[in-house]
Order: sequence, then structure tokens, then C-alpha cells
Amino acid sequence: MASAGGGPRGSVRPERHVQTGRGGNSGSSSTRTKSAPPKRPSSSGAKSSTDSDNAADAVRVRVAVRLRPKNNEDFIEDGDFTSCVELQPEAKKLRLKKNNWSSELYKFDEVFTEGASQRRVYEAVAKPVVESVLEGYNGTVMAYGQTGTGKTYTMARLGKDDPSERGIMVRALEDILASISSLTDSVAISYLQLYLESVQDLLAPDKTNIPIVEDPKSGDVSLPGAAVVELRDIDHFNELLHFGEANRYAANTKLNTESSRSHAILVVHVQRSVKVKDENEGASVVSSTDDLLAASNRVPIVLKSKLLIVDLAGSERIDKSGSVEGPMLEEAKFINLSLTSLGKCINALAENCPYIPTRDSKLTRLLRDSFGGTARTSLIITIGPSARYYSETSSTILFGQRAMKIVNTVKLKEEVDYESLYKKLECQVDSLTSELERIQKIRQDEKAKIERKLRKQEESLAETKRTFTTKCENLEKENDCMTMEIKKLMEELNDERDQNNLLSGRIVEMEMLLSQNKQQQLENSTYKKALSDSTQMYEDRIKELLEQVEKEQARCAYLELEMRGARQEVANNENSSKMQENSKVNELQKELRKLKEESRNEIQHLEAKNSELLSEKDLIYEELKSMQEKVMQEARQRRSLEDEIVKLKKALSESNAEQLERGTSMLRTTSGVGGGAIYLPRTGKSRDMIPNQKDTISKIFEEVGLSNILALLKSEDLDVQIHAVKVVANLAAEDINQEKIVEEGGLDALLSLLETSENTTIHRVTAGALANLAMNGSNQGLIMNKGGAGLLANVANKNDDPQTLRMVAGAIANLCGNEKLHVKLKEDGGIKALVGMVRSGHVDVIAQIARGIANFAKCESRAISQGHRKGRSLLIDDGALKWMVTSPTTFSASTRRHIELAFCHLSQNEENTRDIITSGGIKELVRISQESTRDDIRILAKKALNSNPAFLREIQ
Repeated sequence: MASAGGGPRGSVRPERHVQTGRGGNSGSSSTRTKSAPPKRPSSSGAKSSTDSDNAADAVRVRVAVRLRPKNNEDFIEDGDFTSCVELQPEAKKLRLKKNNWSSELYKFDEVFTEGASQRRVYEAVAKPVVESVLEGYNGTVMAYGQTGTGKTYTMARLGKDDPSERGIMVRALEDILASISSLTDSVAISYLQLYLESVQDLLAPDKTNIPIVEDPKSGDVSLPGAAVVELRDIDHFNELLHFGEANRYAANTKLNTESSRSHAILVVHVQRSVKVKDENEGASVVSSTDDLLAASNRVPIVLKSKLLIVDLAGSERIDKSGSVEGPMLEEAKFINLSLTSLGKCINALAENCPYIPTRDSKLTRLLRDSFGGTARTSLIITIGPSARYYSETSSTILFGQRAMKIVNTVKLKEEVDYESLYKKLECQVDSLTSELERIQKIRQDEKAKIERKLRKQEESLAETKRTFTTKCENLEKENDCMTMEIKKLMEELNDERDQNNLLSGRIVEMEMLLSQNKQQQLENSTYKKALSDSTQMYEDRIKELLEQVEKEQARCAYLELEMRGARQEVANNENSSKMQENSKVNELQKELRKLKEESRNEIQHLEAKNSELLSEKDLIYEELKSMQEKVMQEARQRRSLEDEIVKLKKALSESNAEQLERGTSMLRTTSGVGGGAIYLPRTGKSRDMIPNQKDTISKIFEEVGLSNILALLKSEDLDVQIHAVKVVANLAAEDINQEKIVEEGGLDALLSLLETSENTTIHRVTAGALANLAMNGSNQGLIMNKGGAGLLANVANKNDDPQTLRMVAGAIANLCGNEKLHVKLKEDGGIKALVGMVRSGHVDVIAQIARGIANFAKCESRAISQGHRKGRSLLIDDGALKWMVTSPTTFSASTRRHIELAFCHLSQNEENTRDIITSGGIKELVRISQESTRDDIRILAKKALNSNPAFLREIQ
């Protein structure tokens, strides 16, 4: 078998005090090049900095060696001498002893003894690379060595129980997240494994055989099919790393109980914003667009860098590892083949060969930038002390020595943030447009106000004219009345004159009679007295008539005076009305001329202001001309996407019920036993359909919007309601969507739907969506507080459909993994419903029940051991213990392991002793300790038997 270092074993003789290769420093130290400061772009800010414009430094690959402590097997099986390795950490040297007489001395950048802490290893090996990545350079940290020498412990240890054991991955992300700004910077990761020469996504297990794409111009390597998850905080990263490690292939070999059978690659994408001011910023611009020009002189710069943290699978010999047949043999072949290809590339780079065989393996293609490229690279090789593996240790050391000869040319990558610049210009345009609209609105309001005032004055003038006309008409009527009265008075005066004339005639007649009477006095004396009496009487009568005539004459004179006064008053009224009318008309005309003048001035002012705004708009148009094509293209793309969504919706509605149900059965669950998240089994047809359906759901989600989708849950159309629930269930399978669903009220809508609907399909898909949401600890508390466990229990009691029960059991099983919810879960009937679903007998339902009971028992056992709770297990009263004891052995191996693990955890609590004995559980516990397929379960069962005196008495 070819050695991991490349070529046959022993083909290269080790050198004493090995010196660095081309461009490198001595083996004992490595000078860190100072990061080149970002260059200031040109004043136009239109072009991004190319590689030739950035600072480039030659930096040698730094190599450190770490020795694994001895284990029991090393103490037992070593022969003549206990160790083949002797470390000299002060001198940074290592002596490899072939036997007691022959040895070789090697020098490295760092040498770590068995007791070196994880923190010191990180600070010496990985922290310089992390700092360089934060400054805008690419970086790589890689672990290489034989199987079982501590590579995964060094790189991917989570350190949940002991924070001091955290590996390089966790510590590197802690430093990166602590150094960036959450407002302007971003960090995203991809976690991949190379298994059997196939690139697989550990964060999305359904993505396999991901292609590797190389940019023909820059040579950059990318994986367009891999999931890229943006990090929120270090806890989010720990969850993702825990999930990815659970999906990584591992096996039990003679060299290691948990041997990694794939190469793991963590890709960290870091993007940092740096604002670079233009050199002409100091020049003042005097115009109405000062703010716009000042803002455009600042070009946003983005530093983009990438960090690779690589945990290689261990090199091994098949006869020593025990991988002599079956899948493990194939895994070993592919591992050694890829490591051999990596060794060949390292040899070619160290010897300055013109051809580097990077295309011989996918591993060398992925690490193309790490060796001989533009990344700052640190390599840590791990070795064991045992003399039995002298050849493997020697090969590993020679691999590190060759790697120290490689020199990389690190380059700073900075780009203009066109998206940020576009958004800024768009905001400025929107602001100026809004200002223009406000000014136009003010101008229109002022114009309308002036017009209203003008109309009001015109109405006032018209009202005055109408009043004047009315007064004139009244005066004319009054004049006519007075004329009629004068005419009437004249007629009365004429009558009086006629009467006076008549009286005058009678007076003349009386005078004639009197004269006749005087003549007759002489003739008739007897009539003298009568005549005198008659004369006196006539004289009195005449006097009365004369007085009456005088009165009538006086009255006529008075009437003539009144008539002359009335005529004078009429004339005066006519003159006064004309004068008042002329005065008011003059005043209104003056005010109207004044208003017209003010309106004309205001209109001229607004027109001048409008011309200024139009000139400003022309200046802005110069800036936006370059963006218009992009906006038009995005509009066309949006229209095409809308058409595509219509087609997709039509296709989705026409799909048969079975395909839709399989497509939406992406029930993700948390396994308290396996320590990670898994996907429930699906048929092969469903597995092939899932990527297309997920793309369909993602497009519908982006275009329709989450709030609109959730609104469809309340539709009266059952088909629409079912489709909407299925879309929400698919969205809930992704971690990034769960928080949005809860914030938009999706959890309340799902619980309401589960409570009110009687449709089996609604129950099944809604329970699946709740199971996906129950992946998150905060969501678990919300589901319980809103009565979700009780609703799930009611659905379980009413349904016999295996698929619905599987979804309900999966949701309750996820809730069982939270110890804080156990009491409420039991009170709401969740445990009783979980055990009651055993009646279905369906293997998938039984598997979820077993997983939920295992989660519950494990968390309960941990709480009891930590002193958080006491007393009998909450599982016993609901019949879970009886089912575990009497459950058939025909279940799958995974289901049996969950049941056995749950039973072992229950046996750890002494309060459960009597119930276990009375249920016949001792026999089952003895069987588990002897026949279980898992070593840890057998050890746990033996521990329970040996630590409990009552169990020992029952066995005897």
C-alpha cells in the first residue's frame, strides 16, 4: 500500500535539521507577513480592485506536530521500548527512533507534547490564520495523520461538557464572530465531507455528489450546490457543527472506536465592509445637490475572505485497522487514494515541478488554493508514540517536512460593494423625488389657496352686486309707491279745489240772495228779523267754509312739501347707492389686482424653484443611467419568475395527493440518542422528488410571502388549506425559516388548525410542521405553553392512520428531549398518547415512539444525576416500562437500541427498582448486558446491575 505521504514508503530519506524550501524561513520559526492595507480606489469608484492591484506576500506553509498520549493498548503491546518518538519542544524538534540505536531528528514550526492544551494548540497553529482571514486574506488550517492520533479531537471537538476541550473549529468561529460587526459584516459556513470520492453536504444530507467548479480566469474553486448558512451566534454554529458531525460517516476499527471514514471540510465565508473615502472629498461643491455629491464620493469596499478548516480522514493500513472486507475496505481504499494524491501534489510543489497533479483527486482540487495558492496555510500533523506504528509515524512526519517547503502567495481580495452603493443612490433618489413631490404639493396647495381666495372675492363681489341690485329695485318700488301716493294726494287736492270752487259759487249765490234780502227788507219789515237770523246763519256758515278752505289750502301746501322732500330723498338715495357701489367696485378691483399680482409672483417663484429641481434631477439622472439597465433586467427577471410561479402553482395543484404528501413529509427530528438531527426514511421516489419540490416551495415562498401563505391556512377551501399547510411544513424543515414562521403567527395558526380541523391530511401535515418547529428549544416551550401537547394527544387518540401517527409521535418525541417540559408534557397527556400509539403496530410509528421514550429517559436520568429532580420516573405510570419489557425483538436494530437505551437509563434510578423487578425487567436488563449490539449500552446495563443490590439479589 502506498504511504499517505505520497509514493512508496521509505522512498525519501529523512534529512537532519531540515531547512525550508523556496522563499521560506528556517524550520524553527515562520515570519507572519503584515497584512497589506486596502488600497484606495479611484475617484470614479466604478471598478473593483484586481489581484494585481493588491499587496501579495510570499508566506511558507507552517507545520506543527502534536503527540497523542499513550493509551492502554500502547502500554500492553509495546515491545523493546515504550515510545518511538522523543520531543524537544523548547528547540521545536522531534527525534524519531527506529530502534535503540538508530534515530532521526526533525525540526518543525511548533512541537506539542501529550499534555498540550487545546487553547495553546489553537493560538499557535490556527489563530494567526484566523487573524489573516479577518484582514481579508484566504486561509487554511488542516490536520493530517494516522487514524486514531487525535485529528478530529484537535479540529472538531465541541467541548460541551468541558469548555477547555473545544477544538480549532469552535475557537476559530468564536474569534471571528467576536471581531465582526453584526450590522455591516456577515459570516456564513458550509460543512462538507468527501466520502468515496463524492462531495456530500453535512448540513443538508440529501445533497450528494456536489460538483466542483473552477473559475478559468481566477482559478477559484467553488461548490455551487452546497448549502451556505449565515451564522447568528456561536450557539447557532455549535448546533450546525453538532448536526454535521452526526451525519459524518464513522466506524469502529482496531485503531479507533469512532474512526472518521471521510474527509471533513468546514468552509467559512467572511465578508467585511470597509468605507474608503475618495481623494477629492475635500473639494467643496456649492449647489443644491451637496449631500448627493458628498455621498457619492465615498465608495463602499468589501473584503471577502475564505477560511478552510480541514479534518482529513486518517491514513491506515488495512491489516492493522481491521478493514479487510465489506464497505470499510472500500472506504479505506478511497481514503488512502485521496491522501496519496495529496502527497503527490505536496512532493511536486516542494520540488518545484512544472506540473502539479491537482486533478487526480477531488481532495486536491478542493485544497488547490491551500498549497501553492493564495491562502495562508497552517498544517498540524498528529502522531502516536507506539513503536508498532513506526512506519506510519515516519510517513506522517515526512509529509509535514515536505509541506514546510511550500510557499504560498497570499493576496488581499477587496471589491466595491455595488449593492450598497446602489441602495444608497436609490435612497438619495427617493429622497429627492419625495422632496420634489412635497414642493410640487406645496405649490399646488398654495395655488389652490389663492384660487379659493380669488373665487371667494369674486363671490363677494357678485353678492355685493346682487345686494346693490336688490336695493335699487327696492328704491324703485318705493319711488313708485311715493309717486302713486303723490298722485293720489294731487287728486285729493283737486277734489278739495273743486269743492272750494263749489263753496265759492254758493257763497256768491248767498251774497246775491243777501243783497236780494236787503232789498226785500225794505219791502217786508216783518221778514227783517228772519232775514237777520238767516244772514247770521249764512255768515257763520261762510266763516266755517272759509276756515275749512284755509285748512285745505294749508294741507295742500304740506303735501306739496312732503312730495318735494320725498323726491329729494329719492334723488339722494340714488346718488348714495351709486357712490357706494362705485366705492365697493373700486375696492374689489384693487384687491383683485393685488391678488393677481401676488399669484403671478408666487407662480414665478414656484416655476424658478421647479426649474432648480429639474436641474437637480438632471444631475441625478447622470448617476442613475448606469443603474437603469440593471433595474430593467431585474424587472424582466421578476416578470419571468412570476410567470414561472404561475406555472409552478398550476403544476403543484395538478400533482396527485401521494406525491404531494411524500414531498411534504420532510419531518426533521432530534434524536437524544444519536446526538444529532436526522430525516425520517422516505421511498426512493420521494427522495428524488424532494430537491425539485423544495425549489418549488422556495420560489413560491419568495414570491407569495410568508404572511400570505399563513393567511391561506384560514381559507374555507379545503384543498387550498391543505396545500398551504404543506408549504408551511416544508418551510419549517429549514432552520432559517422557523423563527420567521413563529414571528408571523404561524405557530398559533397551526395549533388552531390542529384543534378545529377534522381532516386527516390536515392533521398529518400540521403535526409534521409542529415536529419540525419542535427542533428548536425556544419553539418547544412555546408549543407547550400554547397547549400543543394536548392537541397532539387528542389527534393521536382520534386517528388510526399510521402516517398521521408517525408525524404526531415525531413531534412528541422532539418535545421529550427537553427535561424542563417533562412534567407539563405528562399533565397534558403527551406521554400517555405516545405510548398509546403502539396500537398501530406500524414500524415507523414504533421507531418514533422508541426515540421519544429514549429522549425522555435520557434527559430524566441526567436531571436526576445532577440533582434537579427526584422520585419515580414519569414514564412508569403511563405504561412505558411495561411496553419496553414486553416489546418484541422483531423491531429494527435502531428501534431496539432506543428501547434498550431508555430501559438502561430507567434502571439507573433507584426509585424505579421495585417497578422494574415487578415488571420482570431484570431478565431484560441481563439480556441487554449480554446481547446488545452497542458497547456503550451493554456497559450501561452492566453498571445498572452491579450498582443496585436489589438487582444483584434477584439475579442470584
